[in-house]
Formats: sequence, C-alpha cells, structure tokens
Amino acid sequence: EEDEAALEELLGPSPLAPGPGAQRVAIVHPAVKWGPRKAPHTTAELQIAEAVALVDTLQNWTVLDKIILPTRNPSKKFVFGKGNFQVLTEKIKKLPNVTAVFLNVERISSLTKKELEGAWGVPVFDRYTVVLHIFRCNARTKEAKLQIALAEIPVLRSNLKNEASQRDQQRGGSRYIMGSGETFLETQSRVLKERELKIRNALEKLRRKRALLRTQRRKCEFPMVSVMGYTNCGKTTLIKALTGEAGIQPKDQLFATLDITAHAGYLPSHMAVIYVDTIGFLTDLPHNLVESFSATLEEVAYSDLIVHVRDITHPETILQKATVLSVLRNLNLPSHLLDSMVEVHNKVDLIERYKPAEENALAVSALHGHGLEELKQEIEKKILAVTGKKILTVNINLEGPQLSWLYKEAAVQEVEVMPEEGTARVKVIIGDSAFGRYKNLFPSSKISMS
Repeated sequence: EEDEAALEELLGPSPLAPGPGAQRVAIVHPAVKWGPRKAPHTTAELQIAEAVALVDTLQNWTVLDKIILPTRNPSKKFVFGKGNFQVLTEKIKKLPNVTAVFLNVERISSLTKKELEGAWGVPVFDRYTVVLHIFRCNARTKEAKLQIALAEIPVLRSNLKNEASQRDQQRGGSRYIMGSGETFLETQSRVLKERELKIRNALEKLRRKRALLRTQRRKCEFPMVSVMGYTNCGKTTLIKALTGEAGIQPKDQLFATLDITAHAGYLPSHMAVIYVDTIGFLTDLPHNLVESFSATLEEVAYSDLIVHVRDITHPETILQKATVLSVLRNLNLPSHLLDSMVEVHNKVDLIERYKPAEENALAVSALHGHGLEELKQEIEKKILAVTGKKILTVNINLEGPQLSWLYKEAAVQEVEVMPEEGTARVKVIIGDSAFGRYKNLFPSSKISMS
C-alpha cells in the first residue's frame, strides 16, 4: 500500500502540462537554408506538415496559421534575425484569438522561451513539449506514465535554473532559504533529484516484473516478433491483419501506441508467434524521450525478429527509415537482430503497380491483406533460422500418447494416418528442448528431417 501511495504521488498532475482547455496554435518553422544545420532528405514544407499532424493529434487543439521563416542559426536567443523576428512578432500579434506558438525545433532553452513568450504574449512550445503532451494524453499504464514523468525531469531542471537566476537578479545575489544553508536552487535541485530516483526505482520494479513474464514466455518457446516503424506507419493495422485479433483498434494518429502490447498469431506452419507492438519513432525525437522509454524498448532486444514497417506512400519515407534505423542502432541491439530484420513496405494499395526498389523488401497492404501470406512465409523462414527450431517428420504409434504430446509441445503441420498399421506420419515444427524431451520419452520413434 505504501508503494501504491508513493506511485500515485509520482503520477500526480504534471507541472508542465498545458491547461485542459482548447489551444489555437500558430506553427512557426525556422527553415535553415544552408550549412550543417540544414536537415537532409526533407523540405521545410514537409517538416511543417509533420508539426501540423502533431497538433492535430491533440484533442481541442487547432492550427490557426503555418509560418515558414528562414534563419541561419535556430539556436540563437531569438531564433531569427532581427528583421524576420519583427515581421513574425507582428504577424503573431495580428492572429485572432491565438493562445500558443509551436516553434518547430527539438528543444528551446528556458531563456529563449522566456524572451519569446515576453515578445509574443502567449506560451511557446517546442517539439519536446508537444510530443511529451501527446504521450501524456495517450499513456494508459503506470509504466508509460512513469516514463513520461522521467522525460519531464530535464525540462523541470532547465526551468529551475532559469527561475533561480531570475530570483538572483531580483534580490541582488543568491539567498539562503530561512537559514537552512541551502539556496533556492540547491533545495529544488535536491527535491528534483529525489523525484528522479523514485521514478527510476519504480520503473526498475516494473522492468523486473516484465523480465519475469518474459522468462515465462520463453519457457513456452513462443518466438517473439517486434513490429517497429515510424509513427503512424501502420504497425497496429499490420498486427491486426497478421493475427486476426478483432480487439485491436488501430488509430490514424501519431503515437497511438505508447505501451508495449503482445498479440498471438500463427505462421503458415501453424507455429504460434507473439507479435509485439511498439512505440513509433519521430524525426528529431528528443534523446531524453527515447531514453526514458528505453525500458519499454528493452523488450525489442529480447525478440527473435524485428519487422520494420514503412509507410511507402509518405513523401519522407527514406528519412523515416533512416530515423528508425538510427534509433535501433542506438539501442545496442544484438547484431543478428539488425542483420535479419524484415522490411515491409506498407500501404501499397495507394500506389499503382508498386515494386520495392530495395532488395528483400516485401510490399503489403495491411488494410486490404495484400502480400500478407508472403510476409508470413518470410517471418517463418527467419524465425526457424534464428531459433534453431526444426521441421521434422516422426512416425508414431496411434495407440500411444505421442500424438497428443506433439500437439501440446510442438506445432503439428500434417498428420498422415496409416490405419491398417495403426501408425501415422506427423510433420511438426519443434524447438531444441522439446525435441530433446521427445527423444527421451519416445526413444524408439522414427524421426526424419523434412
């Protein structure tokens, strides 16, 4: 009960969450035209379109205006040059009923935020704040909520330093709190550090619980397939198509899936597999956000295969692929997982006579079922190679317990009965440990490799 009470305290209302009311947002995109800060494989128009999609994901948030302005260095205090900043300020102030500005950069410093809010008279959000708020709205489990609370810590720390420096300026130097020997900054930093430690401890407990569940799953020898991809690429729709699970309800929105969910499906050989739905990725998804969700993504490292789903109709599909592969490489996954990855080009029903340019990529339409059988065969081939499962034909006596044992412990594919002999030829897929047990239990059984 004490643990539950402590957990509820950590999961209380966020000090960073925008108010519950409607937001009418002006989106401002600083377009870097040249130099090392210019984003490759994309355009300012496509980048601002993704920012619009982020805002549209949030209930009661609407886009009032989209503004693209050139800048050489978006990390300077006012983001833009003096002339452009003045034009922008005038434009924002003329917008009817604007309640916030979304500056489409990864993070802005607390000093820049303060200066911009002073100039424009409304709250200013960056991608970190907006994505974090989407996560907050979509989080269902305690683990997802804890991971969001952890991702908030760097922002709270940055805000705290800004607040402390403001206090120092107002009071003419730092002051100790009521003779405690601690400055305001030291006290608040300590409170924040204690909060971070509590969140990490709570996440560690949940991680250990998940490890236990994973061990139990391993005992059942169900292969695990992690389905990954850029946000809104159709991962959940694909899993629904592969498993036939009616309860899965895909949503056409960014970050609809935050928590790892597992779904059972069958491959052409009738072998059962677990498909794991994972959080989507985003270009410039802040490092702290990825790091705070690493506990969830840890599940991927224990899978037998990764299926990388791409929305092949998206104009930035190449950039999206690079983003996903970059995040996967940073997760320090075993090399065999990255080498054996299956690439799926989804939504091909929207492109006439589509043929993948990449070798080994599979074209599918998760919505219409096109290409799913080929995908299942490819997953099966890779799973057999990586797990060491064998396809065998065994001769059994129908009067004995062998057939029921094989149905329970292996994936039975075919049974050919010879009634006059009272025997059957059974084609099975079987794991190493189950095969060892079978040979010990039924040493006289004839076995041949299929």
